[in-house]
Order: sequence, then structure tokens, then C-alpha cells
Amino acid sequence: MTDEHAELDAALERVIEAAREHLAAVRRAAGKVDDDDVWQAYVDLNNASHAYDELLLDAFGEVTPWDVESIDPDEADQRFGVGLGGVDGTEPGDPHPRVISVRQRRDYRVPSVAALLRVAEAARRTALGGEEPDEPVDSVGAAVLELLESGDVSLASLDVPELEPLEGVVTVTEVSAPLDVDGYAAEDGTGPFQQGPEDRLVGRLDDHPYVEFGEDSGEDEPAPADR
Repeated sequence: MTDEHAELDAALERVIEAAREHLAAVRRAAGKVDDDDVWQAYVDLNNASHAYDELLLDAFGEVTPWDVESIDPDEADQRFGVGLGGVDGTEPGDPHPRVISVRQRRDYRVPSVAALLRVAEAARRTALGGEEPDEPVDSVGAAVLELLESGDVSLASLDVPELEPLEGVVTVTEVSAPLDVDGYAAEDGTGPFQQGPEDRLVGRLDDHPYVEFGEDSGEDEPAPADR
């Protein structure tokens, strides 16, 4: 075997090994986005494929189906923002860290308590896989909690005809420390929302829901909103 052929065989083995390492890194990442190990393995596989393709072309005038170019890992990190700190997994610390608190309040009118309780009961049965719950939903508050729990605590789960949205407000605040829910009693509904002495309110957004004007409302068109 000539040195040229031996070099080509070695290059092919590097491609195979790099492909195995890439697959192993992908499995370990389990869907994690921008995983540094996956990126490193991708670069190694790309560059091994490129090197083999170049040797094959030089030796036999043939090419592979792999249309790849050599990747400089450092330049790729800077260009594509993958890995942030480089393919070695290190990330520089932010000299100006921030914690942002987004707080929302939304009020609702309940046109029919009985209808809301029925919707909440249906949501509970769905969560239980069709089984009948041990205890019925017996209050408006419990019904709303049931809907929130079934919707992963998203306010979108309250977008049902049985609840009419009223005005709401959203605040964005820079806080000195993140929320520690274990530091408040379960019955404390005020403490977690209070602004600390070092917190800074960035802005407040007021939400005025659209109100339909019926034919018997006595108004021809809605009044202009305050600005």
C-alpha cells in the first residue's frame, strides 16, 4: 500500500470516528439547543470530511457527496454566535448581570358561575384522564385555579367564554435578586409582588380590553380611548 493510499484510509477512519463522536454528542444533548459538545463534534466531523474529500480528489480525481468547507471553530463561534464562549465550553461572566421581573394582573367578570364551574369540572376530568374527581369544584376561585393548573399556569387558559376579561396591567421591573417562592407563606398573595427598596420599575403597560357596543347601548360608536 502506498503512502498516499494509507493516508487516504486514515482520513476515512477519522471521518467514521468523527461521525460516531457527533452522534454520541447529539444523544447526550437530548435536544438541547446550542450544545457546545455537539458544536465541537459537528466541526470535527465537517473538517474530517473536508480533509478526506481533498485527499480523494488529489489521489483519484474523485469527490464525495459532501459539499463542505473547512471550518475555523473560533471564527464560526464569532460569526454564528454558537457556544458564546467558544467550543471549549467556557463562557465569560457578564460584568453587568440583571434580573428582570415581569408581573401581570388581569381581572375577569364571571357572567355565569354555574357555567364556569362546569368548564372547570371538565378541565379536571381531562387532567385525570376521564376519571371522576373525588371532590367537585365548588367555588369561582377554585374553578379559576383549576383552569390555570390545566393550562400550565398560563393566562391563556382563562381565555374562555365563561370569563370576560376586564382591565389588566403588566409591569417590568429590574430587581436585585430573583424571586424565592419558598420565602413566602402559601397564603401570602401580596409579598411576592411587592417591589423591594432596590428594585427599579422600568415600565408599566395598561391593557384595556375591547368592548363591543350593542345596538341597545345608546351609543353609536365607542368613545376614543384616553391617551
